[in-house]
Amino acid sequence: MSAALLLPTIWGASNPQVAWRDEARSKVEQRTAQPEKKTAKVPDAAPVTSVAFYRKHTENMLRRYLYASMQVGRAPSILCDPVGRGWASSRPVRTFEDAVIFVLDMEKCLHTLSSLHRQLLGRIVLQEYTQAEAATLIGMSVRTISYKLPEALDRLTEKLLASGLLVLPH
Repeated sequence: MSAALLLPTIWGASNPQVAWRDEARSKVEQRTAQPEKKTAKVPDAAPVTSVAFYRKHTENMLRRYLYASMQVGRAPSILCDPVGRGWASSRPVRTFEDAVIFVLDMEKCLHTLSSLHRQLLGRIVLQEYTQAEAATLIGMSVRTISYKLPEALDRLTEKLLASGLLVLPH
């Protein structure tokens, strides 16, 4: 497998499920008002991490994938058209084998996405169409595109994290 990109950890500010549970428990305790019965406090769960912060890293990985696949000598499989309009990342690839392994790993992650998500990522991230242009090409509304694109980036980020191409620090 190719070298993983190490990302910073961003923790959510609060856990709404834990806050809601504690609030509901305090209201019940106020209603019952039985001082001799004390319930043990439930320790707070770890903060929720969100993959939404890593969307830019995922976009950079897609651009790196475009560049590496062109270096390998093949068009990226995510693109519907044979020519890509997007610019490539300037990250150096050490060897040809590294580029091939990276391209194959990215394609494995991309093929687990739905065809709509692959099409959105190919048009907007790699080919650098605007959301309005991509909506015209795909045949959807701009509002739907603006809703589905972050969802597609989040799904791909989860796949990249699961495969080890993106690594969160511990």
